[in-house]
Amino acid sequence: MSEATLPAIVVYDIAALLFQFLNSFGFIILATVGLAIIFGMMGVINLAHGEFILIGVYGTALTYHAGLPLPVAMGAGVVVTTVFGVVVERTIVRHFYDRLLDSMVATWGLALVISQLLLIVFGSSLDSIGTPLGNVSYGPFSSSIYRSVLLPAVALLVLAGLYVLFTRTEFGIKARATIEDPETARAMGIDTDRMYVATFAIGSALAGLTGALYAPALGSITPNRGSTFLVEAFVAVVVGGPSVILGTLSASGLLSVFNAGGSFFFGTFIGQMLLLLVAIVALRFLPDGITGYVDDWRQRRRAEE
Repeated sequence: MSEATLPAIVVYDIAALLFQFLNSFGFIILATVGLAIIFGMMGVINLAHGEFILIGVYGTALTYHAGLPLPVAMGAGVVVTTVFGVVVERTIVRHFYDRLLDSMVATWGLALVISQLLLIVFGSSLDSIGTPLGNVSYGPFSSSIYRSVLLPAVALLVLAGLYVLFTRTEFGIKARATIEDPETARAMGIDTDRMYVATFAIGSALAGLTGALYAPALGSITPNRGSTFLVEAFVAVVVGGPSVILGTLSASGLLSVFNAGGSFFFGTFIGQMLLLLVAIVALRFLPDGITGYVDDWRQRRRAEE
């Protein structure tokens, strides 16, 4: 190896690591944000979240193979998942507010039902969708522009849109008031029942959006792919803590660093193991998550002042 080629190789390695990080970062944010909203705003851990995403994948793939353009098919996947989420909230989830363990059992059972129904109705797999936008090549490496550039950018736009929705709009003020104190919110004329439905619909729509965006990037589409999304989403929600936006962003950044580094240097399996190991260590020292620790620190500072 000549001295002249060494810097170029280092640059290629850094670029590959950066694309790996962006790939993981976008995936964790998009997989997490719908689950984080439903948990952070409503106190319900939706263990069927991976299957909600899978409904978005199936809705997109089926309509795409029926002849619709990919962007329209993605929109169909989001709509199908949103409608499904509203039906689930009205028939199942509404009975389990403030009953965390019961809601986990109910949604876990729902996840099993959904995956089996997808298997019975559509078979063991659907035809895949080609990933758009192609690859960018650099030295011995290449990265998908769709996965490593577009999806992380969309993920950040989604977080920015949610921040505006929940902090700068009348709906966001009413939703947060409903979550903080439902009785007082009702006394002030807020239709809390409608707020719960709307919040769950937003979480479902985000799950559908994730499924629609990843439908062209999954390769084979099978009924058991829901767990692919749920594990990392669940870990990120627990590590991030109660704040939806900051928790999702900080946990996704932290976990992606170790996941990308482990995957790049030692392979995908080691990357996944590092992600879980970091989550365990983080929860050992930060039992309320990253944002929970930050809130405690702020309260201690105010008390000292």
